[in-house]
Amino acid sequence: MILQALTAYYDRKLADPTSGLEPEGFKRVKIPFVLVLRKDGSLVGIDDTRTGEGRQRMAREFLVPKVFEGSRTSKVEANLLWDKASYIFGVSPKAKPDRLKKQKESFLSTIRAYFPDHETDAGVAAVVSFLINHQDSIRKHELWGEISTSDPNLAFRFEDDTDLISSHEAVREAIALHENRTTSERGVCLVTGQYGPLAKLENPIKGLRGSGKAESHLVSFNDRAYWSYGKSYGANASISRRASSAYVGAISHLRRNGSRQVLYVGDATTVFWAAKPNPMEDWFADFFDEPAKGESAQDNESIRALYKAPQTGAPPLEEDLTPFYVLGLAPNASRIAVRFWYAGTVGEVAQHIRQHFDDLEMVKSPKEWRTIKLKNLLRSTALQEKDKNIPPNLAGDTMKSILTGTPYPQTLLAAAIRRVRAKHEITYPRAALIKAVLVRDARFYRKQDKEVDVSLDISNANPGYLLGRLFAVLERVQEEAAKPNTLNSTIRDRFYGAASSTPVAVFPHLLKLKNYHIAKLEKYKGYYEATIGEIMDKLSADNAFPPHLSLPDQGRFAVGYYHQRQTFFTKKEGKDI
Repeated sequence: MILQALTAYYDRKLADPTSGLEPEGFKRVKIPFVLVLRKDGSLVGIDDTRTGEGRQRMAREFLVPKVFEGSRTSKVEANLLWDKASYIFGVSPKAKPDRLKKQKESFLSTIRAYFPDHETDAGVAAVVSFLINHQDSIRKHELWGEISTSDPNLAFRFEDDTDLISSHEAVREAIALHENRTTSERGVCLVTGQYGPLAKLENPIKGLRGSGKAESHLVSFNDRAYWSYGKSYGANASISRRASSAYVGAISHLRRNGSRQVLYVGDATTVFWAAKPNPMEDWFADFFDEPAKGESAQDNESIRALYKAPQTGAPPLEEDLTPFYVLGLAPNASRIAVRFWYAGTVGEVAQHIRQHFDDLEMVKSPKEWRTIKLKNLLRSTALQEKDKNIPPNLAGDTMKSILTGTPYPQTLLAAAIRRVRAKHEITYPRAALIKAVLVRDARFYRKQDKEVDVSLDISNANPGYLLGRLFAVLERVQEEAAKPNTLNSTIRDRFYGAASSTPVAVFPHLLKLKNYHIAKLEKYKGYYEATIGEIMDKLSADNAFPPHLSLPDQGRFAVGYYHQRQTFFTKKEGKDI
């Protein structure tokens, strides 16, 4: 399914002339000089494709045949109908004469290997005629001095044609035919279902996050240790050369420089695409990644489309049935690990992402973003809030939960609570993340217990939530009592970890300490006493301070604390008379 979807995307982009995608067997190369020929092979002139001035002059890129892989530092291998001057004319100030002779012979022999009868195409016939009968005429051209000394890339075209001869349809057909002749292993492709030459080894995928300059493979049988049933190399999973080139090309295209169809989640390079052109391909990264510089999350076009389509009269994204795919890849030695794979529709993606944001909704200060991006959520659970410290599986599992609408991984809740206890700080992202995990669990498993709300809920009688509220009030009383002096630390810095996990060991002492602090208050004394009383009345008389709180209740403790703290920064009415 993954390889089929990638191959289909490659074919779709290949049909779009503006995509810049390289067809199988071709690549883009900068060619500063194009030799213009007549039909008989004689030279008309030389096109200088460079633009700019001085050393900043840039040659134009052309799509040319790619007939071999790798470096040719030590070996002699010519390109088809284009190459450096040292291969076409056998001139270079750096190469030895013997090597130059072999290079020049290789250029002509490569053409004949692909075109045994070069007369079948007028363009190929003209190039062969030029090489045999007319190449000395170039030495009279004013650009010959630069060409012979700088060894630039050269190509050919007809005088009445704008395309290179190497891009003619006959050349494409010759390349395909040559591959069929030279490929011995054939079979039915598992990706396309077509019979044809099979790939012995997959083209390498370069530049994945975390791989450095190393080359990685998604499908690879490059050693005997991976072979079975008497089959070697690619025959163990028969994938055609065309399909192998297509899905590798699709991945490279999706993660090209400046692409809007790639984002990085943990150690995974995440690419995404639709079965046909769709705005979601441009918007998807905005839902998970940080907004572009100078663009707030509230003004983001994707957020507006997600929430305001009914208000603007646009068709809701939830009704779009276009297939949509998300693939997370991470390097694993010389292999590639699939962190997650999602296949759904644009409508399902929009619905689940909106549900994700709704689950995260939490009371906050006006300065906080409306939507917390996935990177910020994951960073809030990581040591020093750095991407490199996000557990790889946690990032992938969280992304998968968002896309499928299933419960978040429990490891996400545990990681968030660990960071709260370690940092003694319940930030907006951490509180929202904990609340989202609890809310989604309750909805998915249809729990009957009262769950946490967006803001303070005085009707919530869960012990963890109540104790979190109580802890926040006791801390606030301590802060008010210390004014105008500034506290170096509060009870949160000393007791949060114990209070949220083993309440019975801490709260009796904190309540005694509260009496000392509240006696020092000059105002709002009645408000705090009434709030503490309201919370204590809801706690169980027999077990007000449990010996242990479960992990979900520790999460409710954090949310209760956060909710109660937020009320201290809003207008308080009737605090004290």
